[in-house]
Amino acid sequence: MKKVLLVPDSFKGTMSSLEICGIMEERVRACYPEADVVKIPVADGGEGSVDSFLAASGGEKVTLAAKGPYFEDILSFYGLLDGGKTAVIEMAACAGLPLAGGRLCPDKTTTFGVGILMKDAARRGCKKIIVGLGGSATNDFGAGAAAAAGVRFIDGDGREFTPTGGTLSKIAGIDASGMDAALRSVEIVTMCDIDNPLYGENGAAYIFAPQKGANAEMVRFLDGQLRAAAEIVKRDLGFDVAAIPGAGAAGGMGGGMAAFFRSRLAMGIDIVLDTARFDSLLDGADIVFTGEGKIDAQSLRGKVVIGVARRAKKRGVPVIAIVGDIGDDIEAVYDEGVLAIFSINRVSLPFSKNRLRCKNDLRLTMDNLLRFLAGRPPPRQVM
Repeated sequence: MKKVLLVPDSFKGTMSSLEICGIMEERVRACYPEADVVKIPVADGGEGSVDSFLAASGGEKVTLAAKGPYFEDILSFYGLLDGGKTAVIEMAACAGLPLAGGRLCPDKTTTFGVGILMKDAARRGCKKIIVGLGGSATNDFGAGAAAAAGVRFIDGDGREFTPTGGTLSKIAGIDASGMDAALRSVEIVTMCDIDNPLYGENGAAYIFAPQKGANAEMVRFLDGQLRAAAEIVKRDLGFDVAAIPGAGAAGGMGGGMAAFFRSRLAMGIDIVLDTARFDSLLDGADIVFTGEGKIDAQSLRGKVVIGVARRAKKRGVPVIAIVGDIGDDIEAVYDEGVLAIFSINRVSLPFSKNRLRCKNDLRLTMDNLLRFLAGRPPPRQVM
């Protein structure tokens, strides 16, 4: 083999995409020392997404003062790609669950810091901003980010305020005319891999707020807050956010990105592949190794393995998926361009034990595959 592409997703709770790329590359080079190995670690929008983009495409990390989930001062960051033309922001860098510590109150948390990062990137001259949604501690509909960017939220007494998840219903009016001028001219794309609506039984509050600390009573309350905000947005901005698939992502920030920033919501894997110029990298490729923690029927909705396979299939490049678990009813993935699927689980053990041996199991699985493809055993590992 002369050229190999590595495009794995992380195995949640075990290995990051960067770690998987490293192990795969190590074994490919052991068997094919002269091969051109191209690594594209996949970012899912959550914590670590900026580092994954930088590893895949090169660039630099910008650090700056911002606000955390409780409006506290923090030092945050974003990534610059493509010579500074594109910025990558992970909302978790300002509004992530780890930043909330043990204080989980989705009615009080804010995405204000995310807006600070977006405004800084735009003023720096970026022409495109990619915002990753994931790992949020918030349920504020992205109103905090919008406020930081210059959108004015007015309460019933005519006073301007920054809404949180628990005060969205106090919005009596929205004035978007003060949106930062630099942001108005920037293309904004939001990584969003779910199709949950803003509110309702499958919406932001009911599905995601419990993991952020909300009990049943608060879930109902937060859902009502999102409903109220959606009505004001429809009235004042002429935007029906309730009809947008994915609006419920990250505490409703999917909807807020669309409504306040006119952002396009797109599958994360498509954004990653476009940013890394994957279609061009397929030129001369002999094989693509991809993977995810578990491949199942949900994978067919367009997650990493399928997103990679669909593009590679158009170019006639074979795709092999290396996964943790293989679910039932996955035969349709082969029609999408996946040549074969292999699980790294070598013995039947509970996840708590399998996760401790997953890195070596991945090495051994890659060795077995490469042994077959090369028709000879790879060099022994030096442990």
